[in-house]
Amino acid sequence: MVENLSLRGRRAVVTGAARGLGRAIAARLAEAGTEIIAVDLPDIANDLPAGFQTEAIDLADDQALDQLAELADRLETVDILIANAGLVPPWRGIDQLDLEEWDRVMRVNVFGVAATIGAFAGALERSGRGAVVAMASINGYKAHPKQVLYTASKHAVIGVVRAAALDLGARNIRVNALAPGPIATEALIGRVQNRHEAGGPPPDEAFSGLAAETALGRLATETDVANAAVFLACEASGGMTGVVLPVEAGLA
Repeated sequence: MVENLSLRGRRAVVTGAARGLGRAIAARLAEAGTEIIAVDLPDIANDLPAGFQTEAIDLADDQALDQLAELADRLETVDILIANAGLVPPWRGIDQLDLEEWDRVMRVNVFGVAATIGAFAGALERSGRGAVVAMASINGYKAHPKQVLYTASKHAVIGVVRAAALDLGARNIRVNALAPGPIATEALIGRVQNRHEAGGPPPDEAFSGLAAETALGRLATETDVANAAVFLACEASGGMTGVVLPVEAGLA
């Protein structure tokens, strides 16, 4: 492995690490030699792979900020923070908003990212090479029908990342974001299946249509996203902060 792509001996905190992109990123960081502290909901934290230190925190809980701060103090030093935890609400039009759903998604997707970065700022500064990677989305800079809540939350994540990069740059902490396109995670497959049952296209047809819109003729994968996270976490991206990196196979 090229030296500036090595993360051996570093410590990473990954939120939303039990499933999907968070799990893929945590596994890829571990392959690169990183110690993993995996954070997820209390009822699924036990699903994490052996060898990870697990911490059960619900970012929608009123105590989440205090719990994150306590974890950061206990760890003392953190080199990499992956602020990945998030919710994807059901498809809804602008005339179908649900206030309770809106509040929970915004609390996790936006406040959760900001609170996680803020809670670990001191631990990242003590590292002397702190790197934050937050999970945005292509919905952070474009929109899709019936995704107003998710789109608003991911636009806000990009704002959080850009502001945090300015706040923390003087402390030698870099803050960047990944913006994946559609990734065929278990969760997305389930949502597409639910949409099919409500009258939408079959999942195979839906995913084939999305792949046909990309420059590479395929969807980006969990591995693609995980590799991009490693890049943003290591010195190969040392001159980058406040950047939103798309991982979408050239989606038109």
